[in-house]
Amino acid sequence: MIELWRGTVNAWECDELGHMNVRFYLAKAAQAVANLAEEAGLNPVHRADALATLIARDIHIRFLAEAHPGAPVYIEGGLLDHDASGATAMLVMRHSGSGVPAASFRIVLGHASPQDGRDFAWPRRFASRADRLAVDCPDYAAPRGIMLDARPGTDASLARADALGLQQIGRGRFCMEEMDAFGRMRLEFLLGRISDSVTNLAAAFPEEYAMHAQGGGGNVGSALLECRIRPWRWARAGDGFVVRSGLKSAGPKVRNLVHWVLEPQTGRPWWTMEGVAAPMDLGARKLLPASPEIREALEAACIDGLEA
Repeated sequence: MIELWRGTVNAWECDELGHMNVRFYLAKAAQAVANLAEEAGLNPVHRADALATLIARDIHIRFLAEAHPGAPVYIEGGLLDHDASGATAMLVMRHSGSGVPAASFRIVLGHASPQDGRDFAWPRRFASRADRLAVDCPDYAAPRGIMLDARPGTDASLARADALGLQQIGRGRFCMEEMDAFGRMRLEFLLGRISDSVTNLAAAFPEEYAMHAQGGGGNVGSALLECRIRPWRWARAGDGFVVRSGLKSAGPKVRNLVHWVLEPQTGRPWWTMEGVAAPMDLGARKLLPASPEIREALEAACIDGLEA
């Protein structure tokens, strides 16, 4: 793997859990992808005057070690594979001092038109350079709690969310500051909008929800350990969204959650996500096992057939 980004975890990028918020992992990974594109012989893919760009079609992330304020980190990576108009990037964020992996990213990319978002063939120079960037997937980056099967269609819609009884955990509008040079929502907000809303999912995190219902002051937070994001369409400034979510499964410590981010007017999906998360003791920095009572409530709240 080659180095693609290097920097520091800023204090303003960290959240109530005391570590870097998940959206900023993706923000830094997006810069690494742009640098990987240049290493593969492409012109700058994120500039407003670009004739071609890279659009994420499928994203798998594992969060492997906390990154605290001030920590120096870097991202290295390469290409797992490529075809006529797409490629799969493998990125690893590491702590600079120790080299310990903080996160891994497997991102399926389309070589696309900035105007209509449709994929088209790579330039000739890409093939030889891409071969030199070939890497293997490290064991620690392999999926653990999520299946990475072939990309199917989605049945996510407002009508389906109502039928399944998915909870509304977020609602709002996409803002100008969330957009990229082409006017599409930037990559990090695929996680940012979920992060802003997930504490409202009482069925998945009853420990944390009860703490806030009593006025806060507790020592519990919910930590995302792994996720898979499937963008279906890319929002623009002013578009509205609603987040409908449910609990797919629950174990002794971790819970699999599904989030559908939908357009309120049409009911169509912007993106869908499955996440593996767990409550964390913020003092001990350890995951909290569920009590028998909580485990029973979680199992009762799981929704059969719920998929991202």
